[in-house]
Amino acid sequence: MTHIRIATRRSPLALWQAEYVAAELKKLDSEITTELIKIKTSGDIFTDVPLARIGGKGLFTKEIDLALLNGDADIAVHSMKDVPVELPAGTSIRAFPKREDPRDAVATVTGGGLDTMPEGARIGTSALRRITQLKHHYPHFEYVPIRGTIQKRLSKLGDSVDAVILAAAGVRRMGMEQQMHDFVDTATLLPAVAQGTLGIQTCDRDDELNTLVDRLNDHETMVRTVAERTFLARLEGGCQVPIAAFATVNGDELHLDGLVGELDGSRIIRKEIRSPISEAESLGRQLADQLLADGAGEILTRLYQ
Repeated sequence: MTHIRIATRRSPLALWQAEYVAAELKKLDSEITTELIKIKTSGDIFTDVPLARIGGKGLFTKEIDLALLNGDADIAVHSMKDVPVELPAGTSIRAFPKREDPRDAVATVTGGGLDTMPEGARIGTSALRRITQLKHHYPHFEYVPIRGTIQKRLSKLGDSVDAVILAAAGVRRMGMEQQMHDFVDTATLLPAVAQGTLGIQTCDRDDELNTLVDRLNDHETMVRTVAERTFLARLEGGCQVPIAAFATVNGDELHLDGLVGELDGSRIIRKEIRSPISEAESLGRQLADQLLADGAGEILTRLYQ
């Protein structure tokens, strides 16, 4: 196969990610040509409404899935934090390129981190996962829902909000690190599941293409992603719920840190466990079961109702 059609969202970050994968494919075979199939998803259409209010899963992937299944694209490039744990039948995430910085970044009007912000400061983010944890640590702030591209959210700084929280991976990929004033430690703000990780999705039937795409997989990133997404799947969660998880690898050992929190920040259930890296799926399930035993199920049930 010499020409590969890559399905992607239309945002500047999504296009950067698709172009990155295109360049990596060309490194494997100089004769490969690529084409971006730019798709507007449901999540891109309703940019003025918090995702949790829209509801449903696959807000950033359903239309891209259809392009793959209908034969309008050969592969798709996703931010894995947006991908539901259940994929359409006949498709798989074949490769996870090396993970970028998984933390959250903050830009503020004070030019410092969140600890420099005064009482009542307006913090811009729509992610329930962030809001839950930040309310727990910073109950004296006001949390303002904002969505859209990195550029759009940063444009609100100093106008409708006093700080903007963004995924560090996107900021770094767009070369905008200098506009950030702090990177929040995972002890304070645990990342979204698979934050900073890209996934390359293909149709299972295309053996030749899959053999090629498999070569872009980073094993450590895959193991970490599997553990985090298995944790999420066991909790029956999506990307619009106050669930967070972060896996790291140390030698042959896999460490997983996960949490579920009350929306008002009053209660955070957080635990961490370890296992051999060969037991990534089991580790994710075990951690989820521990959180459920400690009351996470009741929190999630109230949220889903």
